[in-house]
Amino acid sequence: MAFVTIFCKTLLMEIPSQLHSLFSASVEERGDAYVIEVPKKEVRGGDLQYDETYRVALLPSPSIGETAQPATDSTSERRSPEPPVEEGEIRTVEIEDLGDQGDGLTRVERGFVVIVPDTDRGEQVIIEITDVRENVAFAEVVERLN
Repeated sequence: MAFVTIFCKTLLMEIPSQLHSLFSASVEERGDAYVIEVPKKEVRGGDLQYDETYRVALLPSPSIGETAQPATDSTSERRSPEPPVEEGEIRTVEIEDLGDQGDGLTRVERGFVVIVPDTDRGEQVIIEITDVRENVAFAEVVERLN
């Protein structure tokens, strides 16, 4: 799975290649809800449908006059954050999608992908992390919850 790396001040964030739209908006209060308006051009462009459900990630905007710049440390190199899982860790997850090979995919903190073979989309399972790599982890099912 391809990812785009976004640098924003000191925040390093992985954005999945499935990103359909990226725009700025304000959170507004309307009655008993808070609303973020999606510009019509984002829907008219063809990637978004008005009657579909999407994941939304909210990121703070740079302050006025501030520009987004790659974060650097004293060696001018930026290390990727450590994976948010460890081998042997047990988690309860929901399988969100299926990969190209038919394996179940779930995402944990920061959108980090965990591949879980022999699972189906929507299935809730308890998994054990068996292998952790820089951008992905692999797990086995310990127990099926549904």
